[in-house]
Amino acid sequence: MLLRGPGLAVPRWVLVPALAGFAFVAAPLVALAGAVDWSDFFGLVSSPTSRDALSLSMKTGVASTALCVLLGVPMAVVLARVRWRILPVLRAMVLLPLVLPPVVGGLALLYLFGRNGMLGGHLEAAGIRIAFSTTAVVLAQVFVALPFLVITLEGAMRTAGERYERIAATLGAGPSTVWWRITVPLLRPALVSGAVLSFARALGEFGATLTFAGSLRGRTRTLPLEIYLQREDDPDAAVALSLLLVLVAVVIVLVAYRRVGVAGGREWAGGLWRWGGSGRGRRR
Repeated sequence: MLLRGPGLAVPRWVLVPALAGFAFVAAPLVALAGAVDWSDFFGLVSSPTSRDALSLSMKTGVASTALCVLLGVPMAVVLARVRWRILPVLRAMVLLPLVLPPVVGGLALLYLFGRNGMLGGHLEAAGIRIAFSTTAVVLAQVFVALPFLVITLEGAMRTAGERYERIAATLGAGPSTVWWRITVPLLRPALVSGAVLSFARALGEFGATLTFAGSLRGRTRTLPLEIYLQREDDPDAAVALSLLLVLVAVVIVLVAYRRVGVAGGREWAGGLWRWGGSGRGRRR
């Protein structure tokens, strides 16, 4: 028997493993919520150390997301549009942080930017110290979060194809004009989703941050590190902070996967023809 809805028909037996999977993901979160001391929840999550950790996580998350956008958008364009033989190697390097243990990523960053690292020694000589600083937190978060943005944008660019960009080029638009007036607007929904996912990943980063930046209150102790430390000293606070992090992540994921629709693409397709027929399409 089939289940029919707005999309394709689905066999009913698919419901069994699907519901089991949903339950497997939801049950631990329900158990976590049940373990929270709700009578003192706000007191547990509003302690000075918790506020410092949450504030630092939000600040470094925003900074790392901005850096992911700055680096990730050009990387996605190269992977989706450029025809190089080395692209499979570059794509594998981009995907590598997704499969590496975060601790390994932290060690790699430490041996690059640490005091005795490949670049760290020269930076130390110039009076610039990166390891075990807030900058190290941002770099660790970028290392683990960047693939989420690149993969999202590359997939969106491959799905959109090159039709509109080619049409704009035939109408006389130069590469920069095509990029700013056609490519970027078409990628805006994917860019927002990728940036939000990168922020969510950065917010939950633990292993690379601990290895590369340490745990210094107000400087490198993010919310996941605070949860780990509170687990031994104050389990109730650790549970409350864990639930707070889950709630923030849920909101972020819901924003990332909010349905955008195809209206934006159609609007820009029509705008392309209007722009092309306006007589302003000149090669630059």
